[in-house]
Amino acid sequence: MKTSIIVFKKELIDALRDRRTLTTMVLLPLLLFPVLIGISSKMMMKQVKTAREKTLKIGLITHGNAQRFRQMLLEESSVDPIEGLTVGDGRSLIEGDSLNTLIVFDPRFDEQVASLGQGKVTLYFKSAEKRDIEQRRVRSLLDDFAARLRTDRFEAMGLDTDMIETVDMSEQNLASSKERLAELVGGFLPYLFIIFCFTGSMYAAIDLAAGEKERGTLETLFTSPAGRFSILLGKFGVVVLTGLLSASMSIVGLYVGIRLNPDIPGELLQTVLGILEFQSIVMLLLLLLPLTMFFAALLLSVSIFAKSFKEAQSFVQPFLIAVIVPAFLGMMPGITLNPKTALVPIVNVSLATKEIIAGTITPGLLAEAYASLIFFAIIGLVVCARVFERESTIFRGI
Repeated sequence: MKTSIIVFKKELIDALRDRRTLTTMVLLPLLLFPVLIGISSKMMMKQVKTAREKTLKIGLITHGNAQRFRQMLLEESSVDPIEGLTVGDGRSLIEGDSLNTLIVFDPRFDEQVASLGQGKVTLYFKSAEKRDIEQRRVRSLLDDFAARLRTDRFEAMGLDTDMIETVDMSEQNLASSKERLAELVGGFLPYLFIIFCFTGSMYAAIDLAAGEKERGTLETLFTSPAGRFSILLGKFGVVVLTGLLSASMSIVGLYVGIRLNPDIPGELLQTVLGILEFQSIVMLLLLLLPLTMFFAALLLSVSIFAKSFKEAQSFVQPFLIAVIVPAFLGMMPGITLNPKTALVPIVNVSLATKEIIAGTITPGLLAEAYASLIFFAIIGLVVCARVFERESTIFRGI
């Protein structure tokens, strides 16, 4: 073990001298979240403000009906009603982004309403995410008009509008704010943590294996008194450390990005900071530890087989895709942590992280996820040790 520690220190110093490793391990995860949160929040706030303040161009075809609604639009300072259009003209203007919405009233609209029926209205628009607020504004105008017509109808009949409400329903969402927030970000965050664990381990593993082959220092290391397994443990420890450090920096970056963002409401800020409490972070890092060990063993095995740093990168890229897919599955709705999913590596980390964030993690399922990850980590280390014992693999291409 003493020899492994010496090798560990030596490899750690070499890794810290490598700018690519430092950038991937520290700077990228530390800066990504503050930059990402800052840019996304500013862009979102700007889009919302623009959509709310924008003058809506609404095409209006009334066929001589709904004069009350027409007057409502004329009185709205943020609405520019455009009349004299045909349905074809309106559709073309909408498709060319020159018109927000086209409202077409049925030629018999007033007659339908007067006969206590439903007046028919057709709404034309292009559905796009940036226009959601704009369409809600248009629908709000139509809802106000419909409410006025309903009130007039009931007053003419001498009835109270409350009589149409047959059920007085109140909703009480018992999910905590942490649980609701976890549902929104619980899949996205573990996805990033897993990717940072992998990429943080990847460059260190490639450099400490294939990189040493290129530099010609691997033979010198094997001629030292340190045994093969001791050398492997030293390298393995550095790769695990870089992966965990990368994930830790991403958590720090998330905290800094949220803490320093002035656009986040105070109530939401307190909820988010409550998620990033000490116990949750410790549980998350303990969950990422065996996963990073598995990544380290896998990456070292592949990297030591490669002839060069470039070849190792080409070998490792497909494994990145293999990591992304199960991490992405944890974001899918309906997939939860259960006795079966707790056994699937990477997926169990993604799902368990969501539960940890929500504060609803079940100790039994968490223990099962730990056991599964530790099992795969041990298997990976055993396979890696056998790879290091094979001369034909280690000195391939030398």
